[in-house]
Amino acid sequence: MKKTSYPSVVTIGIFDGVHEGHQAILKKVIREARKSRLRSVVITFDPHPVKVLSPSAEIPFLMSLEHRIRLIKKMGVDDCLVMKFTKEFSRLSPEDFIKSVLIDKLNLRVLVTGGNFLFGFREKGGTKLLKRLSKIYDFKFYSVPPLKINRDFISSTRIRRLIEKGDLNLASKMLGRPVTILGTVVKGKRLGRKIEFPTANVDPHHESIPPSGVYSVDVALDGKNYRGILNISAHKIIEVHIVNFKKDIYGKDIEVIFKQKVRNEKKFKSLEALKQQISLDIKEAL
Repeated sequence: MKKTSYPSVVTIGIFDGVHEGHQAILKKVIREARKSRLRSVVITFDPHPVKVLSPSAEIPFLMSLEHRIRLIKKMGVDDCLVMKFTKEFSRLSPEDFIKSVLIDKLNLRVLVTGGNFLFGFREKGGTKLLKRLSKIYDFKFYSVPPLKINRDFISSTRIRRLIEKGDLNLASKMLGRPVTILGTVVKGKRLGRKIEFPTANVDPHHESIPPSGVYSVDVALDGKNYRGILNISAHKIIEVHIVNFKKDIYGKDIEVIFKQKVRNEKKFKSLEALKQQISLDIKEAL
């Protein structure tokens, strides 16, 4: 990490999902930066610390690193720094991390964290230590408490489970925005072209996927939003038909924004029957 002379307001975390709880932290960072004319900085890590410390561990993500960075920057943060997490880095004591990274490299003036934030070697650092270090190193420290919806704390794990079981309404409330998937358009079987409804096959970037079925969606591509109808198969194959759209978008990244479920997935006796059903799905979706 390069040293910066510009004083900064910093927060640190994985921010998987960039949900309402994360947004409360990020909004505080942005407010403090603008109020004092400082630079707002988010530090996140790749790979996930657990993957480095326990290589065999399975880490179910709500969304990919690229998707998280997009959403963080969309909120208006000046810099999102992705630090490479290594075993050597994990051995830094909490105080060494504050001094060598935040003070010496980022010219820290204000630090904002979540209320249950832990850091440093064996997670020995927490809010009590940060309050003490803020006096030693002369920076302001703010701790943002976790948020609840329906008496449940908002968490990435809870949102992921809601999405995977199909409760997109509650998941959206906890996210503070619609459920979305970021993925790359790849070549499929081109069945849609045979029935005059070409579809884009979406290869998701390590995202949590809703259950199989047909969904009304918006598709964000190159700064524009388009209406669409999307099918998720039982094998998690994702195909989206973008209404009144004929451009070649192979290899492009698109963000699918879920609006509502139209129906469950079903098999059809003929391509003509499938074509008729897709026409009905589009009418309902629009």
